[in-house]
Amino acid sequence: MVAIAATVAYLGLEAVGVEVQCQIAPGVPGFVIVGLPDKAVAESRERVRAAISAIGLSLPPKRITVNLSPADLPKEGSHYDLPIALALLGAMGVVDAETLSSYVVVGELGLDGRIAGSPGVLLAALHASEAGLGLICPAAQGPEAAWAGEVEVIAAPDLLALLNHMNKTGHIPPPVLAQADAPVRAVDMAQVKGQETARRAIEIAAAGGHNLLMVGPPGAGKSLLAACLPGILPDLTPAEALEVSMVASVAGTLEGGKLVRSRPFRSPHHSASMPALVGGGLRVRPGEVSLAHLGVLFLDELPEFQRPVLDSLRQPLETGVVSVARANAHVTFPARVQLVAAMNPCRCGHLGDAALACSRAPRCAADYQARVSGPLLDRIDLSVEVEAVSAADLVNPAPSEGSDAVAARVAAARARQTARYAGGKARTNAEADGPELEDHATPDEPGKALLAQAAAAMRLSARGYTRVLRVARTIADLAGSETVGRIHIAEALSYRRRAPVN
Repeated sequence: MVAIAATVAYLGLEAVGVEVQCQIAPGVPGFVIVGLPDKAVAESRERVRAAISAIGLSLPPKRITVNLSPADLPKEGSHYDLPIALALLGAMGVVDAETLSSYVVVGELGLDGRIAGSPGVLLAALHASEAGLGLICPAAQGPEAAWAGEVEVIAAPDLLALLNHMNKTGHIPPPVLAQADAPVRAVDMAQVKGQETARRAIEIAAAGGHNLLMVGPPGAGKSLLAACLPGILPDLTPAEALEVSMVASVAGTLEGGKLVRSRPFRSPHHSASMPALVGGGLRVRPGEVSLAHLGVLFLDELPEFQRPVLDSLRQPLETGVVSVARANAHVTFPARVQLVAAMNPCRCGHLGDAALACSRAPRCAADYQARVSGPLLDRIDLSVEVEAVSAADLVNPAPSEGSDAVAARVAAARARQTARYAGGKARTNAEADGPELEDHATPDEPGKALLAQAAAAMRLSARGYTRVLRVARTIADLAGSETVGRIHIAEALSYRRRAPVN
């Protein structure tokens, strides 16, 4: 007899259906799993054997073969434990095969029969909903699965309770939908002393979703300014919250089954490897750029990152996706992020202060800044010099505007963009391209003349020219202007950084 349980394999944010086929046949006793299982799946044999023994059952002294179909699709992860166990119990006649065929099953088994959580339950629930099936998952992840909508979810704490429920001798209550926590504003812009130019750049970056680079000496407040950015960004829409939560589910970081409502803020250390930043690894997982999807990726001490690691961000910043290519599979993760970077002007950090600068200035600054490639800098919309905070600003600081007031202006600018790009691919000015950009960001005649003159003098690339237009459109939105004028182009050009010659 062959019993079948349905489960999934994860390819990026796509859940692919997998059949777990179990056959018990006469022959030399053994337990074999085939179908391109990785190490974690191959070890399922021992976990399943122990879990079934823990509920008082024993495996028949026959040859047990488990096939994971399609056989040419690599199977990774411990979430295959529970479907393998149920398929085996179905072949033994303990579970009704017809009942089992109505569910997608995911979950890791403990040796005592408990069902532990596993990454990707939200994706499995969405797959089950599309297929018209129910979902069997760990109890701890029932609230997460419930967000998939009209799908029957059995969130079982252990294997025995699950068997009792499926055989109508017990009952597992349906999971309760976990309400997402309200967004929390961690750092208020009122804490920033001085830095009017940098504050303005942060506001523009937030309003249009633009990439930002801050250059300044140590202790000038670059990290504090970056930490203020999530607090002035608009909340995620329901559709965006689902996108972000799906990435968190695959990464196993979705806490308590609650959808993410706050925009992600990721700040990896400069020692991060390429797989850690863009994704990949032995078992492909989303990197920091995908975990920051629809949020902020903050790279402090930018030149200290390895140059190949930084250059791996070029394509995601341009396309909004990361493609991890392997010989047998291509995995794609979303990566629509807002890059915010901070760096010192040179290794010692005191290039502008003759009393503190090292003896190699200004050559040390050129060498240090050249560690960041020109093509990457060309993808940064705004660059601002952050000056050291004066003693006067620290002792007698002038009242500074808080995040609430700034967030209100940002929300108004974002609302204009939402209405402008309704029905199109772009969500913000930073994503506008082609006809959308030409229709809405083409400046008036004085603005065109200034932009043409500046493009020639600054030797702007086509990408740089486009990004100046995007920033100018955002500045006009903050000013409530329907057209892009000369003043908006002038301010946008003031934030454009010349790439170093490498």
